[in-house]
Order: sequence, then C-alpha cells, then structure tokens
Amino acid sequence: MKLSMLAMVTFLWSSLTFAIQPYFYGDKVARGDATSVMRAVEAKLTRSGFTVVGGYSPQGLANYGVIVVTDPDLSKLIAQFGGATIVGAGIRVGVRNDGTVSYINPEYWQRAYLRKHFNGGAGGTVNIIQGRLQRALGAGKPFGGEVDKRDLPDYQYMFGMESFESDKNLVGESLSFADMVKTIQANLARGVGHTSKVYEVVMADKKIAVFGVAMNDPKTGEGWWVKEVHDEHIAALPYEIYVVGNKAYHLFGRYRIALAWPDAGMGTFMRIVDVPQAIQDTMKAVAGTRH
Repeated sequence: MKLSMLAMVTFLWSSLTFAIQPYFYGDKVARGDATSVMRAVEAKLTRSGFTVVGGYSPQGLANYGVIVVTDPDLSKLIAQFGGATIVGAGIRVGVRNDGTVSYINPEYWQRAYLRKHFNGGAGGTVNIIQGRLQRALGAGKPFGGEVDKRDLPDYQYMFGMESFESDKNLVGESLSFADMVKTIQANLARGVGHTSKVYEVVMADKKIAVFGVAMNDPKTGEGWWVKEVHDEHIAALPYEIYVVGNKAYHLFGRYRIALAWPDAGMGTFMRIVDVPQAIQDTMKAVAGTRH
C-alpha cells in the first residue's frame, strides 16, 4: 500500500513539475477604454527595457487591446538561430478595459518555437526574459491550459494534426527576400483581405521577418472566432505571417490556435472548423498569392 501511494504521489508530482501554461496574469491597472489601458501598460514595459513595436484593439473585441514588444536578448537568440524561429520575435501582452493585464509565458511559446535550441542553451536566456517581463507587469497566476513542456517542441493538439513544420504553413513565394517583404508590407498597407499591420520585425541581414496581422473581416476575422474559443486568451493575438528567405509562411490554424488555446475542447474546435482555411486564405492574400 505504501509503495502504491508513493508511486501515485511521484506520478502526480512529476505531472505538476512538467505542466506549463501559455499565459500569466499581470497586476491590474486603472480601468478605462482599451486605448488608455494599453498606454498605461506600454509605459511599464518601456521602463523595463522592452521596445513597443505595435498594438491594436481587435475588430469585434472592443473591450480588449494587444501590445507587442521586442526584447534585445530574444532578438539576439532569433538572429542566431534564424529560420522559422522569427515567428516568436514578438512578445504579446493583452489588456481589458477593466484594467486586467495578461501576457504570454515566454517559456511556453519559446519551447514550441525554438524547439531543440531551447534545451541547447537558449532556455536560460528565455527564463531571464521571462523574469524581466514578470517584474515589469507582475507575476500573477498562470492560465490557459496545461501542456507537458516536453511535448511543446513537437506539439500537436491531436495525433495527425499539423505541427510547427507543417507543409500547410507555406503561403507565398517571391523572387527574393526583399521582394517578399515589400509585397507583404504593401498588401497590409492596402488592407488586402480585410487586414492591417499590427507590427513588424525585419532582420534583413538574416533574411527573416515577421508581421503581426489584424484580420478584420467581420465574417472570418478574429473578432468572431476568438469569442468561440475564449477571449480571455487575448494575448494569443495577433496572428503572424513570417518570411524566411524568399518564402512566406504562417502557422496553420490547427497548430497555432491549438497552441494558443490548449484548454479548448474538441466541441469548441468543431464550431470553428472552417477558421484554419480562412486564415490560410487571408495570409495567401497578404503574401500576394490570392487576389
């Protein structure tokens, strides 16, 4: 009996040790409209050494705002490893007009995006960044759904679903990196596919770039499907399109949405079954593939 109890306690402790969630709550700020709450949070981030690169209030989610910042240490890691790691260059912070603040858990997202590099030495830097973010915004409780951190480098919501390296991620190709970046910049400026730019990070010397894309279509944009999965996870936004070399990619929805909402049940995903394709079509339009 004692051995059985010990085994159970060991199992439960092991599960708790490896469980990780995608977001943290920060300290509340004064309530107001989304814009004023965002300004208060931006000031905290700037004082702590983060650089604000963009922000927006998503269409259809008027009570919410999102701020995106970069961190010099994270940017160095991404420049070092290159490739698709650029998708994780932006640190996302969500706010609500009641003063609620939430932000991504860097360890969770970078385990998924840096993958083998996280345990190859990058994890220590990510933990330092996470500590700085917590000091800036407050180290509240984690939330969003538990995932075993060992599963994140090869994360799939279910067996057979897309992963970080899915072939479905590709949405466009151009003659060169510069041409691909210019096409995306121009299309976002024109509002192609009911989109607009939230932020951009371009590392031209490494031929990698990422853009945060606001999807504003009232029928297919984030304003309706985020409510279906859970608007508390506002720091999941915005969706990204990223460039590696002369090709443009996004993270296919059955991966990216599941990674951001791991606590959502299958019934929830069935209600938004058409969303991954709609997002892919939107990103193809941004990349100049669909007209």
